[in-house]
Amino acid sequence: MRDRTERGQRIVTAARELAEAEGWDAVTTRRLAALIEYSQPVLYSHFPGGKDSIMAAAALEGFAELAAVLTDARDGGLAGVVRAYVEFAEARPALYDAMFTLASELPFAQDDTPPVMKEAFAGLYAVVEPVARGEDAGALTEVFWGALHGLVTLDRGRRLSPAHRDERLALVVERFGARGD
Repeated sequence: MRDRTERGQRIVTAARELAEAEGWDAVTTRRLAALIEYSQPVLYSHFPGGKDSIMAAAALEGFAELAAVLTDARDGGLAGVVRAYVEFAEARPALYDAMFTLASELPFAQDDTPPVMKEAFAGLYAVVEPVARGEDAGALTEVFWGALHGLVTLDRGRRLSPAHRDERLALVVERFGARGD
C-alpha cells in the first residue's frame, strides 16, 4: 500500500512541478509517464480520471497548504490573511489555477466538500467572523474571498495598475475591518 501511495504522490508532485514550469496545458498523462518513468496505465490506475483527477489531487494538496498558511497568518488579522492569501497565489500560480480557476471535479460549498477545502475556507472565515456584526459570516467570507480572488486574478492578467496594488489590498482590509467599528 505504501508503494502505491508513494507512486500517487510522485505523480502529483511531477504534475505540479510541470504545471508551475510550463502551465497545466503542458501536463498530459503521456508527458507525466515519460517524466517519472511510469507507464500511462500506471498513472490511470492511480488516477482513473486522468489529468483531471491528477489536477484535483494537486488542488487538494494546495488547499491543505493554503489552510496552513492562513492559520499561521491569523494572528495578523485581516491584513495578515490578505497578505498570506495573495503571497500564496503569487508563489504558486499553476496550483492556484487548479484550486480556483480551472474546471474541477471538486465540490465547493457542498455537504460533500472535502474537509481540507473547508479548512482553507475556515482560514478566511476566522478573520471575517469577528467583524461580521450580526451579518451572515459565511456569506461575508465568500464576498471577502471573492474580493481577494478577483484582485489576484486581475493582477495576474495585468488588468489592473501595478501602481495601485498595495492600495487595493489595503482597501480590502480597511473596508472589511471597518465593519468591526
